[in-house]
Amino acid sequence: MFRYVLSRLGWGALIVLAILVLNFIIIHMVPGDPLDALLGDFPVPPGYAEQIRSDFGLDKPLSTQLGLYLWNLLQGNLGFSFANRMPVIDLILARLGPTVLLMVPALVCAAVVGVVLGVTAAPRAGSVQDSALTALSLFGYSVPVFWLGQMLVIVFAIYLGWLPVQGMRSAREQLTGLDGVLNVMRHLVLPAFCVMIFYIAIVARVARASVAEALHHDYVLTAKAKGLSRRTILWQHVLPNAMIPVITVIGYNFGHSLTGAILVETVFAWPGIGSLFITSITNRDYPVLQGIFLLAAVSVVLINIVTDLLYALLDPRVRTRHEAR
Repeated sequence: MFRYVLSRLGWGALIVLAILVLNFIIIHMVPGDPLDALLGDFPVPPGYAEQIRSDFGLDKPLSTQLGLYLWNLLQGNLGFSFANRMPVIDLILARLGPTVLLMVPALVCAAVVGVVLGVTAAPRAGSVQDSALTALSLFGYSVPVFWLGQMLVIVFAIYLGWLPVQGMRSAREQLTGLDGVLNVMRHLVLPAFCVMIFYIAIVARVARASVAEALHHDYVLTAKAKGLSRRTILWQHVLPNAMIPVITVIGYNFGHSLTGAILVETVFAWPGIGSLFITSITNRDYPVLQGIFLLAAVSVVLINIVTDLLYALLDPRVRTRHEAR
């Protein structure tokens, strides 16, 4: 098992390195000059623009900039933000908390709800529950996140007045303790639902298909012959054998959920990585963009490594085949 984990970590490190190099080249090939965002339209003294360009290393060849970036990265230095005038790592860590608060509970709830819906609908093919799951899946998969977010704001925040419109906390009140937690939770409801809806649709569809296929295996007939209840067969025997495709789609769509979170944070003015990403594009803040891409790459690679490890735990044949090679 140790060699299996070590090989996955090694491949993960190579993938992250390739993503870093590719993103660095693409970012610096995009038309535009960071100095335009830094200096704006105001007149500057002669030589000032060249001095700023030299201070940030923008006057060096692209290959030299890439080498310096990788060398600083090995030392834990993600660079210095042009627009925010602070280290990139401090800026990202300050925005990481709200993004984690938005994504982790939403994705966990979506995975649980999706599995429950899929397992519930699979034995009832063609029923009302199955048709409702199909309709929910089609809606969740096809609806644009930014449109859904705006509709939720109009209905629940503006028309009904049940929930806050934007932000993470109420700007007019300084709440602490339990009141502060409840205030954050009220602001979290709408953006978390936008993140959840697509994920629920995908997980539910895959769970339904996988469980429906597993119900036709011989061990299900054996369990029925032993007199086991339908619920026991479904949850204790069928579900564990049907979980590998479900785990695959959960890990595979994690990167897609990151993209959706960027749009959701923009719609709801959520102070996380997504809104920082949008403003960094506008300001052409290369170091911040590279830091966000690094965070996204590491997160996706780690999730996929965890997915591979869950494969090995659920199906020992995966681990034994690797050890045999």
